[in-house]
Amino acid sequence: MATFKDLEDNLRSFMIQEQSDAHNIRTVNIAKYNNLKIWMDLSKYQQEHFFVRVSISEAVFSVKDCVKLNGGLGYEERFIYKWFGRIGIKDKLRELWKTAQSESVSSNND
Repeated sequence: MATFKDLEDNLRSFMIQEQSDAHNIRTVNIAKYNNLKIWMDLSKYQQEHFFVRVSISEAVFSVKDCVKLNGGLGYEERFIYKWFGRIGIKDKLRELWKTAQSESVSSNND
C-alpha cells in the first residue's frame, strides 16, 4: 500500500534527478526539498486532489488529470506534471484518496 511518505520520497528523488541532468546542476539547492510534503484535505476539496508543498510554496492538483486547482510552485511546478505522468503515480494517489475517504467516513461515524 502506498503512503504519503513513499510519494514524497519518490517526488523528491525525481526532482533532484531531473535537475541533475540539466546544465544548472551547480545551482540546484537540494536542501530545499528536505521538507517536501504531499497530503490531501477532504475538508477543502471534495474532488480527488493532492497538495504539494516545496519550501514555502504550495499548490493543489487534481488526481484525475493533474490540473492545478490552486496555489503555485514556481519553477518546480513543471516537475509535478512530469512526475504525475510516471507509471503508477496516479494509481497510488487514487489509493491514498480512497483511504482518506474511508478514514473520514469512519471518523464521522464515531
